[in-house]
Amino acid sequence: MTEEEFLALVRHNPVNAALLDRLPQLAAFAPGALLVAGSLFGTVWNVQSSNDPAAHIKDYDLFYWDADLSYEAEDAVIRRAALLFADLSAPIELRNQARVHLWFNPKHGLNRPPIRSVQEGIDQFLIECTCLGIDAQGNVYAPYGLDDMAAGLLKRNALNHSPGLYAAKAESYRARWPWLRDVPV
Repeated sequence: MTEEEFLALVRHNPVNAALLDRLPQLAAFAPGALLVAGSLFGTVWNVQSSNDPAAHIKDYDLFYWDADLSYEAEDAVIRRAALLFADLSAPIELRNQARVHLWFNPKHGLNRPPIRSVQEGIDQFLIECTCLGIDAQGNVYAPYGLDDMAAGLLKRNALNHSPGLYAAKAESYRARWPWLRDVPV
């Protein structure tokens, strides 16, 4: 799958299209903002499965990176983004990747090292083919390429710091898109 094909498929989902159209506005106050993860590969898998493009998508994740690690700074960005996306009837989650190491242990009981960029956060997703993002200029970030995602091949990401969570994530994806296949690493 080419980047152009990927971008076209992602835009079949009207929420993705709206988020991508407004990403430059978001990036003005959320540095390095990218639309990432499930709304991207989920839309592709939905189209490939002849499902509604927005089916089975739990939320729409937007990442940014800001050195201000305070809760208050992230909350201010989340509140501004809520106004920007207020007309979209979809769960939108915006997170400062610089803060992940602060909340990951209390939430999951696992330690994570600090993340130094949005791309580094994407690089560490549990499953390689889901390591995807699109920036405000429409550039695709796919460190493992797009072929496995297009083929529905799930591989554990060796860069992820919590490999024990892989099985549950892969099972969740296979429940929504049964044609996906695990590939041993």
